Amino acid sequence: MLETSLEVLGDANAVALVGLVGGLLLGLAARIGRFCTLGAIEDMLYANDSRRLRMWGIAIGLAILSLNIATATGHFDPARTVYLSRDWVPMASIVGGLLFGYGMALAGNCGYGALARLGGGDLRGFVIVLVMGLSAYVVLSGPLAFARVWLFPVEDGRATAQGFADGLSGATGVAPWAVGSAVGALILLFSIAHGPTLRSPRTLTWGTAVGLAVASGWIGTFWVAETGFDGERITTHTFAQPLGDTIYWFMTASGNTLSFSVGSVAGVLAGAFIGSLFKGHFRWEACEDPRELKRQMLGAALMGPGAILAMGCSVGQGISAFSVLAYSAPVTFAAIFAGAALGLKQLITGFHLARP
Repeated sequence: MLETSLEVLGDANAVALVGLVGGLLLGLAARIGRFCTLGAIEDMLYANDSRRLRMWGIAIGLAILSLNIATATGHFDPARTVYLSRDWVPMASIVGGLLFGYGMALAGNCGYGALARLGGGDLRGFVIVLVMGLSAYVVLSGPLAFARVWLFPVEDGRATAQGFADGLSGATGVAPWAVGSAVGALILLFSIAHGPTLRSPRTLTWGTAVGLAVASGWIGTFWVAETGFDGERITTHTFAQPLGDTIYWFMTASGNTLSFSVGSVAGVLAGAFIGSLFKGHFRWEACEDPRELKRQMLGAALMGPGAILAMGCSVGQGISAFSVLAYSAPVTFAAIFAGAALGLKQLITGFHLARP
């Protein structure tokens, strides 16, 4: 039945549908569950509240477990993902993560958060999405692409997967999927072993939803790639290049096909719109302060290139790359955290030189 449906839909429409379903969950999580990278970091640093950060841990742990079960049963191959098959460049992760995190603080949210805000009627999110998507393409394939390749050359098709599961498997002799399952279980247990988190159904529910959304993207696109005929890319949710992909599709749809990226972006917008209506939060908003708009545009212009250098944004590296236990994930997320912390300090308290 699934094969017949794929023949009717076509490979491109099928992966777009996979992206749409996962994106809907992510949009709902942002508006109803308050799932937000910058908000989680700000809560941790300035309110001593780790619940939203632990929500990320729940999503990561569950995604890792889901994917390793799928790997053990032959429904997924993490070695074919971009995060494990490309050569990891640590300096690109650090520089890109710092740029992205600092830009995220200036803009007030990441690309995923901007989509969620736009779905709730905030037109400032629209500006951030446009600037971030365009700036990402400037570095990906535009005038700064040659500088990126020269500074941070990346090789495809690595003989050894660039991830912790394979590395630990080689050292211990345990199957990579078993190593990954153990790591995922530990992350999940650590994330929920916290009284306020256990007493927060919203944290548990929406952390779970995000983890399943990311895992569904990997498994769904893997199935289409294995079953279909068009060689669709195995991917899942991230929100830097896909913003540019979606803008490009809107300009060339008559001669172009849908993609997972377009489905994912549309899903987040739709989920955020539904979630904002459900919460009674939908309202049209715009930026009345030119200085605020300038700051947000600058932040978006930093996030796009930062995510391209780091091979993912706060979702792409912070959850999707983590879900396959890529070496790049913890380093990039730490850099994003540091960049965001720096930006938040500048905005909230400012920088003051100590007086003698």
